[in-house]
Amino acid sequence: MAKESMKAREVKRAKLCAKYAEKRKALKEAGDWAALDKLPKNSCRCRQHNRCSITGRQRGYMRIFGLSRIQFREMASKGLIPGVKKASW
Repeated sequence: MAKESMKAREVKRAKLCAKYAEKRKALKEAGDWAALDKLPKNSCRCRQHNRCSITGRQRGYMRIFGLSRIQFREMASKGLIPGVKKASW
């Protein structure tokens, strides 16, 4: 599991991104790169990571389900994800 501080950091980044989204877009259209540099670094969308909603793991993330590969496998085996069936042949 990810540390709670890492999860909190991602939440903070998401809030900053939402707060400065319009301002960042306007500055990009105007071509004012000097003003863009003065905005907080974490307000940029590319600094965010997708994280598993259960464990907070950022690697092996599956966008469709919002889970890491490990949690996806466990939940699929238990039948907790609708429409997903374990393939065995």
